[in-house]
Amino acid sequence: MAMRISKCVGLAGLALVLAIVPVRAQDYPAQDIHFICAFPPGSGADILVRYFAEKVRPLAGRNVIVENKPGAGGRIATESVIRAKPDGYTIFVNAGHGVASTQYFFKQPIDVVNTIRVAATINRQPFMMLVDAKKPYKTVAELTAALMPKGDKATFATSVTFGTVMGALYKQTTGLNAVEVNYKTAADSLNDVLSGTVDFAFQDPVYSLAQQREGRLRILGISSGARMMASPDLPTMTEQGIPMDISGWWAAMVPAATPQPIVDKINQWFVQVVSSPETKTFLNKNGGDPFVSTPEEAQALFLKTNKDWEGYVRLAKIVPQG
Repeated sequence: MAMRISKCVGLAGLALVLAIVPVRAQDYPAQDIHFICAFPPGSGADILVRYFAEKVRPLAGRNVIVENKPGAGGRIATESVIRAKPDGYTIFVNAGHGVASTQYFFKQPIDVVNTIRVAATINRQPFMMLVDAKKPYKTVAELTAALMPKGDKATFATSVTFGTVMGALYKQTTGLNAVEVNYKTAADSLNDVLSGTVDFAFQDPVYSLAQQREGRLRILGISSGARMMASPDLPTMTEQGIPMDISGWWAAMVPAATPQPIVDKINQWFVQVVSSPETKTFLNKNGGDPFVSTPEEAQALFLKTNKDWEGYVRLAKIVPQG
């Protein structure tokens, strides 16, 4: 009899838990939401995260607080999200491709595939090849022809692994033996490119477009397989004979165990914001095209990106840190 009562109590408790979870999901959000930014205040990433925090706030009906957790190539922010409660109150707004590829850059890798879930996508954006605007080169072919005689005296600037991969694909196709010079930030490389100390660069679209608008640098090609709606005048590397199709993409991510109804609610918020004309203008200005997807589509992209970057890292011969 005692065992029967115990089983009944256990089943009743399980039923109560299952009944409570949907109610809690329906009540979400019931408190402030925290957006995690992997970069310092004032950075391009910080501007994007704060833009979405401001736009999501009225949709959620709660304060959205931005927490900057820079350092270790995004690892500090990623680990804080993995350790957070899977309740929808911690949302990681960051480059999805950056998080998906994290495990390949550290000797003690993070298992992001099983600990992070993508709730919504935000944009797609390519990396860009740059030269000093005063130089005569208008195409990738012209630059390649000019640098080929320099051999390993040719140099190019990068600041993140995306640029390293783009450089590896370029060198593999052309046979150019240029040496990579890595900088802490894209801005740190500017003076060296303008002085001729470094011949060219591969950098992010926010920096690249800003420098082109100021007339300092010229964009020769972009890494996406097709031209972007944001900048239809910029040719791809592929159409200039350097085959590649690698695009960065930003997303809203949560701990993997976050309940589906909460993930769906977060997706609805971001779809509404990303679909607005104001956000399209904001993203286009920074070189990205709006990118809307379901949570299932977003997670499938995350897994594919993780696999793709395994090959990119091997090609670029990137050595894990730490």
